Amino acid sequence: MNSNPVIRESVDVVVIGAGLSGLRAALNIQAAGLSCSVVEATDRVGGKTLTLPSKKSGPGVNDLGAAWINDTTQSEMFKLVQHYGLQTEVQMDRGNDVWVHDDEVTLSPHGVLPLTEEEQAALGQVIEKFAELSAHVKLEDPMAGPGARELDSVSLREFCLQELQSEVIATLMNTVSQSLLGIESKDISALSFLHSCKSGTGFQAVISDTKHGGQYLRVRQGKEQEHPGLSNLSMELISEGTQTISQNMAEELKAGSLWLSTPVTHIEQCSETGVCRVHSANETVFSAKKVILSVATPLYSTIKFSPPLPAEKQHLAQGNFLGYYSKMIFVFENTWWRTAGFSGEMKAQDQGPILFSVDTSIPDDDQWSISCFIVGGRGLEWSKLSQKERYSSAWNQLRSAFENVDLDSGTGRIEVPQPINTLEFEWTKQDFFHGGPCPASPPGLLSSIDGDALRKPFQNIHFVGTETSLEWKGYMEGAIRSGNRGGAEVIEELQVKH
Repeated sequence: MNSNPVIRESVDVVVIGAGLSGLRAALNIQAAGLSCSVVEATDRVGGKTLTLPSKKSGPGVNDLGAAWINDTTQSEMFKLVQHYGLQTEVQMDRGNDVWVHDDEVTLSPHGVLPLTEEEQAALGQVIEKFAELSAHVKLEDPMAGPGARELDSVSLREFCLQELQSEVIATLMNTVSQSLLGIESKDISALSFLHSCKSGTGFQAVISDTKHGGQYLRVRQGKEQEHPGLSNLSMELISEGTQTISQNMAEELKAGSLWLSTPVTHIEQCSETGVCRVHSANETVFSAKKVILSVATPLYSTIKFSPPLPAEKQHLAQGNFLGYYSKMIFVFENTWWRTAGFSGEMKAQDQGPILFSVDTSIPDDDQWSISCFIVGGRGLEWSKLSQKERYSSAWNQLRSAFENVDLDSGTGRIEVPQPINTLEFEWTKQDFFHGGPCPASPPGLLSSIDGDALRKPFQNIHFVGTETSLEWKGYMEGAIRSGNRGGAEVIEELQVKH
């Protein structure tokens, strides 16, 4: 250990990362009577939740990051919504979806895939197959389930082609993998994909926008509330959105315990004294008995560890990867798509940067928006364009998809109005994030490590974050639950020592 660092802060626990998992762990630690500093690399709290105003004036915001919860199987997030007096908006589930394939534009009732009877039957069999396989996946140790090694040896795409023998299904599953993770199905192991599905209570739940599904509710607040310390966190007052939860959690931290714009560069552990030193880029050094690290595994390489991380954690850090994920949100003066009988969803499997779009309006705020998800390989190519070119290609794709639909009502085609505002955020280009929403494992990686390697503490460092969760991995719910686990581990060990 370096002998001369100036210790600026000495506490029981240092939590690295002020997203949902880090903030939840910190609040639990402070509630247990222990001292804690939360060290965050960026100038805000919230991690991969980010809420911005929809327009220059008036109510309404949009979530540029994580946006959905449900009120049943995501109980921890829903408790927070209730605790902070927030409201929810049920995801739009009416109208017709627009499908673009090979320059052909078709309509189908929301949630119904435009497949032939034969393809529908095949899809039904696939869903049953995935439900059966997921049921046998062991969440705490993926390799312990039957057939796990075979599932980990192939990519999701290879599995669909070899076992299901269907290019149509392989294409659909690629769309699901891109939608959930920003990752092509050829790059993620079938076991890694199934593990994510199992953690979200099943394949159908993780893709659903209905009750019990992963995309059922969005968070809103209804009216602005006072947040006395918000200005100290370098954030504007907002009226709704998922980042509100992190902002409220940060307000509950003890004064002086949150350190923004403080990127961690080095974590030292002394085996003789049991003391950890956390060094930051701005030369602030923290001393603690325990460290909780809420950082995605692919970003472990941005931090020096002394002594080095165990081989299995290094293997995860080098092998796990984050997909390309971006949102472009078009805000409108009115809800022209609902008036025309559309759901706001456009899906394009084979052309244009947008994979799918979703209605993210809040009627009570007179906020009308369509959020476009630009993900995976197509998104990565799109990201190389200039900002003007990115906007033009995305807008032209969305506009032409809706304008090229013949309406059954006899009104012919519609003319899509220009947006009054556009929001864009590329998570892959952001320092300290590098992608979203959750890392995944390529074929063969899970087979090479012990089942608990991801969550297992390393001496006095404990690991949290949504990817470490056994429930709703990759979602806000997973982040909160991992924070509960990490906080409980530290509290138990420190209280035993006392």
